[in-house]
Amino acid sequence: MRAKERMTIMRQQPRELSVSERINNFDEVVFGYDDKTARLEAERCLQCKKPKCRDACPIHNDIPGFIRLLREGKIEEAYWLDRQTNTLPAVCSRVCPHEFQCEGSCLVGQASQSGQPVAIGMLERYLVDWMVANGKNLLQSCALPNGRKVAIVGSGPAGMSVAYYLVKQGYDCTIFESLSISGGMLAVGIPAYRLPRAVIAAEFTALSNCGVQVLSGVTIGRDKSLRELKDQGFEAVFLGPGAHVSRRLGVEGEELAGIIHGVDYLRRVNLGEPVNLGPNVVVVGGGNVAIDCARTALRTGSDQVFILYRRGRAEMPAPKAEIHHLEEEGVRIETLAAPVRVHGANGRLSQIECIRMKLGACDDSGRCRPEPIEGSNFMIKVDAVIPAISQDVDVTAGCGLDLALSRFRTFEVDEITMQTSVPWVFAAGDAVLGPQTVAKAIFQAKEAAESIHRLLQGLDLKEGR
Repeated sequence: MRAKERMTIMRQQPRELSVSERINNFDEVVFGYDDKTARLEAERCLQCKKPKCRDACPIHNDIPGFIRLLREGKIEEAYWLDRQTNTLPAVCSRVCPHEFQCEGSCLVGQASQSGQPVAIGMLERYLVDWMVANGKNLLQSCALPNGRKVAIVGSGPAGMSVAYYLVKQGYDCTIFESLSISGGMLAVGIPAYRLPRAVIAAEFTALSNCGVQVLSGVTIGRDKSLRELKDQGFEAVFLGPGAHVSRRLGVEGEELAGIIHGVDYLRRVNLGEPVNLGPNVVVVGGGNVAIDCARTALRTGSDQVFILYRRGRAEMPAPKAEIHHLEEEGVRIETLAAPVRVHGANGRLSQIECIRMKLGACDDSGRCRPEPIEGSNFMIKVDAVIPAISQDVDVTAGCGLDLALSRFRTFEVDEITMQTSVPWVFAAGDAVLGPQTVAKAIFQAKEAAESIHRLLQGLDLKEGR
């Protein structure tokens, strides 16, 4: 399908279009900026002396710096400046929730009548798309091998980032990935229309050019233990398994056929399995995974897709742009509604019973607790229900070492060094934070890589940090 900047059909009444009409009008990839548009947008940047955008970026990218270089036409310099702090700019420029981070703190947006910030994400994407198209992002300097081996569990953004930093210092890095493909949640948790697979492949090509090995289909904690890795000469291990376990709804009837949890559904689709949920689908949740599931369900043949979210639209954690595209494609959002029971017959669901909610008392963060409205129950006829309310971390990798875990069942680490309760084992990203952004995983991974380097060089892990 040909990519378009926007949907060609804006539907106020989505049910009037057939599935085939809808599929033929989907955005598969949104075009990035051309040279002229990028330069014009870069001109809007104020080049602040105290940029709030940089502070709001979890990785603390020199955003004004790379925008200045872009404006001067120094594309390669701008890219490598960005890459000093961001190991995966091609990924972050596409999937980071910029409106909640850098763009949300942009002084241009705060000062202008329109409220439109500089499109930082699109400018970063312009840089990386140009570099990828010209093969220049692969031209990284590789250090001479120093003979020290590090094992990395998980090939997601955290694992990729640790490998990037360590291989540039000469360490022999091997990534162990339980899936058949590389990329972790980037590859199986984010649809290709948001993150083209060629982008992920280019990053792994850059890593392999410097000697990083990826061993797919190996689950640490089941096929190999951390102790075995240590015995095989790996002097340090990094854990970055990601949050691949869907959280259950906890309602009666959840065991019926037709219930498929969000990350499981996205994984099956992204691995190429044909999945048709039927014409009527309800997705429960309001975050990125819920949005991705709803839009993917349309792409795999479903006709009517609803999102149920227990709070109001303003409280939905997904970026506004994603919600906008979702509704353009015909998905209906039912806010202030929550499932209470799944009904069915002969082992398969047929309806989902919901209840209307109201927002009650708010906590210190301003987040208000949803409360059920007695007697407001209603039914929705469904062929499938996709719970996408959150994810948990599979801590299988830590089996045999008795690694300390937090109350959220994530790996407990020193917040400065990312060191676990076992001195030669480090962790970062979702494995520590739970489901979070790519940028936060990258930031923690950089800290973990620095700690691994210091450990293997006999240096103090905390000095000067």
